[in-house]
Amino acid sequence: MNGTPIRGDFRSDTLTVASHAMREAMATAEVGDDVYGEDPTVNRLQEHVAGLTGKEAALFLNSGTQSNLSAVLAHCQRGDEFIIGREYHIFLNEAAGAAAFGGASPWPVEVDSNGSLAPDDVRAAVRESDQHHPVSRLLCLENTVNGCVQPVELVDKLAATGRDCGLAVHLDGARLFNAAVACGVDITAFLDHVDTVSLCLSKGLGAPAGTVLAGDRATIDRAFRARKMLGGGMRQVGHLAAAGLHALEHNIARLADDHARAERVAEGLRAIDALSLTQDTNMVWVTPPAEHHDDLVAHLESEGLLGIFWKPTMRFVTHLDVDDAQVESLVDSFTRFFDSRN
Repeated sequence: MNGTPIRGDFRSDTLTVASHAMREAMATAEVGDDVYGEDPTVNRLQEHVAGLTGKEAALFLNSGTQSNLSAVLAHCQRGDEFIIGREYHIFLNEAAGAAAFGGASPWPVEVDSNGSLAPDDVRAAVRESDQHHPVSRLLCLENTVNGCVQPVELVDKLAATGRDCGLAVHLDGARLFNAAVACGVDITAFLDHVDTVSLCLSKGLGAPAGTVLAGDRATIDRAFRARKMLGGGMRQVGHLAAAGLHALEHNIARLADDHARAERVAEGLRAIDALSLTQDTNMVWVTPPAEHHDDLVAHLESEGLLGIFWKPTMRFVTHLDVDDAQVESLVDSFTRFFDSRN
């Protein structure tokens, strides 16, 4: 960036900064020692999420990775296997924690262009009972997958398939609220056959940190112990829990604004013949011609516009701190770059 002021940061919806009202809620939160279960704000957050998900209990953790790992450890013993989509976050982006810390082995299954698993593929991946095989114990789902919504009907079918095969079912719902808003449903619509669900507070909802894991009481009790082993026993963490409560109470419905802005980016970029792209919820994936990729990145960065500039496909994410003017700046910058190449 060479000191260029940032005019629009589209790298991730994790980049949001707590609003003044959220900071006020954090500053005035009533706190206690959460390791002893005595932080009233944490307890209120956990009870709130249990109610939102229709589950018996919930547990506040410091990150989505810790939440997913605690869930896998709560469901699996050493030597067990969990079935998961090949493109899913737990498999690709959480440092193989389930294998490293829990001795649980992932068995990846191919997904389609929408990030979706097929129920028949899940069923085929379940191991037969044999001394040579690990025990299939858990099915890990995800919603959204790279911004792509997994429909309610599909999640139901996959979870029902898993349960029919004797598997527990965990849903990495880091952006489940995005899926729910996109589908016009409550998040409980996705959770009828799911045992545990992980909900991130620090992505589109705008909290500075935190994820909540919800499920039945026995599984959450096991996850509570796993959290402690993973160094997640926090003390007066009600200040962070207050941010999460504020996010849940104020920032769910407005996710539709992020989706609309991502659609506006996609609409503008589709007018550029050189680009191929996909968009769902708050993510836009753009593939420029390979010969223009590096020059395009340099151009965008020179104008203070940031994305995740992977090759061959780059990603742009709208969020709480992206406004209409920034969206128009991004589209305009792309347009001028490719106009200059014609």
